[in-house]
Amino acid sequence: MSKLIRFALLYAGIAAAAPPSGVAIRNARIVTVAGPTIEKGVVIVRGGLIEQVGADLSIPADVWTIDGQGLTVYPGLIDALSTIGLPDAAPAAAPAGRAGAGRPTAIAPATGAPGAAATPPARGPEDRPSTTSWQNAADLAQPTDRRIETFRNGGFTSVGAFPMRGIFAGQGALLNLAGDKAGQMVIASPLGQYITLASSGFSGGFPGSLMGAIAYIRQVYIDADQYKAAKALYAKNPRGLTRPDYDRALEGVLESPRALLPASRAVEIARMIRFGEELKQPFILYGLNEGYRSADLLKQAGAPVLVSLKWPEKTRDGDPEEVETLRALETRASAPGTPAALARAGVMFAFYTDGVATPRDVMKAVRKAIDAGLTQDDAVRAMTLSAAKIYGLEDRLGSVEKGKIANLVVTKGDLFQDKTEVKYVFVDGQKFEPAEETPAPPSRQRETQ
Repeated sequence: MSKLIRFALLYAGIAAAAPPSGVAIRNARIVTVAGPTIEKGVVIVRGGLIEQVGADLSIPADVWTIDGQGLTVYPGLIDALSTIGLPDAAPAAAPAGRAGAGRPTAIAPATGAPGAAATPPARGPEDRPSTTSWQNAADLAQPTDRRIETFRNGGFTSVGAFPMRGIFAGQGALLNLAGDKAGQMVIASPLGQYITLASSGFSGGFPGSLMGAIAYIRQVYIDADQYKAAKALYAKNPRGLTRPDYDRALEGVLESPRALLPASRAVEIARMIRFGEELKQPFILYGLNEGYRSADLLKQAGAPVLVSLKWPEKTRDGDPEEVETLRALETRASAPGTPAALARAGVMFAFYTDGVATPRDVMKAVRKAIDAGLTQDDAVRAMTLSAAKIYGLEDRLGSVEKGKIANLVVTKGDLFQDKTEVKYVFVDGQKFEPAEETPAPPSRQRETQ
């Protein structure tokens, strides 16, 4: 055998032993979301991106091929508002003197620490109560969070992760549910500032009421505007001017491209729309249990919303003799109809899990919305492309399109069917195969029925 032939055979052997450089799913139904569904097509994934998608594509020789006959490819699901991937959030920093107000900023010792002094209650907005606006989910992300694998196995590939404790709780980040290091998980940051209307009660210091919390939020945004103007003036011509003191609370507010405001009841939705417009900030409403009452108002305001999939339920450990109000009964019955009402009105909305513990329960909640009139196409969009659009990230994920991040879920059966199996999940092009669920023993099955 000549040297040339031996060299050719050796080269062929090395090439055959080389690992595939990508993955191709062929003969699959592809729900692109951004365009028409491809009934029998090919998706090619390489380098963490979608390289090609279409009905008639030749498959490169250097990729691993999955036969998608009988399978459906969807964009990876997005939980639009979550704590998945974050540690249990620490309590908000203790009230302290505002930076630049002549008192040093201080953090109180941890509760229960030897010699820890009691923190005096906040007396006004200058104390910045319940504010950790500078916290960023991108800095807090932990790939070891056990919920990552649980939700990834259910088809979720990304979450809008936010700190959630306090009034100004902190800045969110869009995290992918895979990666050995926290930095590998981050798609975009910051997404916005998560705001609540928490109050400490009339005996707990400022703010002691709902109106106090709203007044405090308003004041912080006024302070942020003044702080921004002072910084700009000093940067333009610092000579002869006293420089503004650095204020990390206001820096965190200014860094956030939008505010997330809570609104569940119809009266709260109307109030938060007015409040968001007053703040002169892009805003997103979250909650929306009574969104079915306010669809036209939301459309008129042009406000995107995040709809909780934790539908109202009767309190399990409540007083069995308590007579519920007609309003409570109506809300419980009608809340799953909110997504359909929003879709009919043309309101941009996405879903968030709101603490629903498992992907199976999430799908049950979505099926309730479908039973209440939401189309399956709109349900898929609410868990994919709409979530990406609300955060301004539709150019990189949310649909099965060439050039986007290869976040995909491959199912046997339609996504929202009760017995649908998640066969494969791709996150940044990395393939995961969820383990098949082990049936519970008979006694446990009876408990859960």
